[in-house]
Amino acid sequence: MSTTAFHNGDKVRHNARPEWGIGSILKVEMLTREGKPDQRLWIRFPNIGTKTLLASAADLEITNEIVADVTQSIHARPTLAQVEMKREGGWLGKASADKPETVMTALTPQATDPFLSLRKRLEVTLSQYRFEATGARLVDWAVAQSGIDDPLSRFNRQELEQLHAKWRFELDAHLGNLLLECRREPDVLAGEL
Repeated sequence: MSTTAFHNGDKVRHNARPEWGIGSILKVEMLTREGKPDQRLWIRFPNIGTKTLLASAADLEITNEIVADVTQSIHARPTLAQVEMKREGGWLGKASADKPETVMTALTPQATDPFLSLRKRLEVTLSQYRFEATGARLVDWAVAQSGIDDPLSRFNRQELEQLHAKWRFELDAHLGNLLLECRREPDVLAGEL
């Protein structure tokens, strides 16, 4: 999948598992997989520990560089820190600022992008149901939404539960709209999701 060359010290986000947080690459090993060059990466994620991943199989995004790929930059979510910094940037920043609550209740851009296929939007939307409002899943959701490693330093547990309920309402409504679209295009569900 990835053609990006990763290096020691790069900061990366696993797009399929944003709840892991921003990881730092500890070690890079070059290898050949199915006749093609690849990289085995040891990445230390703050919320899950050290993971060993293949660069070609993992959906990794470098966060310490300007994103060159247009689709990655379109789907890149602003972190809560970026939103709050923008809010504090004078009158223009205040005029264009999103509230932290808006960031926490927003759906992932891949789920709502009209230029992605209906099937892909449905897959991404259904994958969001792995987040629940109980236990560690709530904190995982908050990390994925906010981009900060310790969301309990910004929100208390009750606020997170309320924000999750609002987000879940938006997710359910969005899924309903996607299913209506699927009724109009039944061929989308012909294969297995």
